[in-house]
Amino acid sequence: MFTRSTPIIEALRSHSQACEIFAKYGMGCIGCMGSMTETIETGANMHDIDVEALLAELNDLLAGANKT
Repeated sequence: MFTRSTPIIEALRSHSQACEIFAKYGMGCIGCMGSMTETIETGANMHDIDVEALLAELNDLLAGANKT
């Protein structure tokens, strides 16, 4: 499960479609140096994004991957 303190890079490495969710919220995490050191909460705050909504989508993605 992803949390506020999960590093962005960990989320990106955990599921190939995570980058699409970050992009949907305006976070170009693939090319950002911050993805290596920032948490999901820090990145969301920097982009004025609702961290709970972002986490919900990322965790839904992860849950769907675990069902298959």
